[in-house]
Amino acid sequence: MLSHVLSRSLSASTNKNREDSWFKSLFVRKVDPRKDAHSQLLAKKEDTNLYKIQFHNVKPECLDAYNKASEEVLPSINADSHYPCELIGTWNTWYGEQDQAVHLWRYRGGYPALTEVMNKLRQNKEFMEYRNERGKMLLSRRNQLLLEFSFWNEPTPRPGPNIYELRSYQLRPGTMIEWGNYWARAIEFRQQNSEAVGGFFSQIGSLYMVHHLWGKTGQPQGSNQILLVT
Repeated sequence: MLSHVLSRSLSASTNKNREDSWFKSLFVRKVDPRKDAHSQLLAKKEDTNLYKIQFHNVKPECLDAYNKASEEVLPSINADSHYPCELIGTWNTWYGEQDQAVHLWRYRGGYPALTEVMNKLRQNKEFMEYRNERGKMLLSRRNQLLLEFSFWNEPTPRPGPNIYELRSYQLRPGTMIEWGNYWARAIEFRQQNSEAVGGFFSQIGSLYMVHHLWGKTGQPQGSNQILLVT
């Protein structure tokens, strides 16, 4: 009798396990995750170029003073070979976020170059004075460290004047590689007329962010302008 009960119990348990397994198979999909980071699949060599984009929201009454101070200090850093960095561009917004300044830096050598520049700037009296004065003119500021897409041309100087457009996209997690695959094909058409200035994705800061920088020859008022479209 006991063996009969045990037999029925084991049989019921086996059937239940089979039912659970079948039921779970309806909802559970086994996918082998990719071990490659999208930075390794989409970017040029990480130790070659690292970019930093800065967004400074300036008090409206301080914008002229901010621009003047930046023009006096930032180009000197760019021209000094002591610093392994380049100022790709500095702009004021025309459309989009108002009273905003945008700076784009390139660090030749990646993160070691960035660290070297930061350490040297702390010893630069002129820059530290500029930074202190700049802080009094700002409402807020944020920045991101970026890598450039491997299929996009590296930003180079352009004859001006130019109007620039920065398009920023917040992607869903896990879609960066798909985004890159689409644009690797589409960019061929946009590069033919030299509109494509640079394509980047965030590495540190707001994650899953993509920035496309486009340039067009124009006659804006004053120097180069940037159009921010979100």
